[in-house]
Amino acid sequence: DEDGDVNTKMKGLDVTGGGDGKSSKKNKRRGASAKKVNKVDTRVIVQKISRNRKKAVTHVVGLDTVPGIKLKEASKMFSKRFAGSSSVKDKDIIIQGDHLEDVAEMIISKFGVSQGSVYLDLDGEFVPFGE
Repeated sequence: DEDGDVNTKMKGLDVTGGGDGKSSKKNKRRGASAKKVNKVDTRVIVQKISRNRKKAVTHVVGLDTVPGIKLKEASKMFSKRFAGSSSVKDKDIIIQGDHLEDVAEMIISKFGVSQGSVYLDLDGEFVPFGE
């Protein structure tokens, strides 16, 4: 009688966890872990570069470190604001004309970058904007 053998074997089994309640295996977390946000040091540098004798272009370097900003959209905003050409090249934004102070103000007001993170390149020296 197989059913009788199974019943007697089942009665002999212990259902308790056994031991002191701590398992020897480490508890593994299941599921996807939370995404880790990389804290990026935001530092935006605005510099004026002479092109010809009278012409100048304004370079904005480091705007890609600001979270939530797309360089192409920022370039469009600069084009509209300064009524000139603006383009993205190698993570830099190039704006036609000398707009050093105005670009720095716009970065702070429109994009929400702190004033201490925006630097102006004045003759090779990086000066924090607003000083």
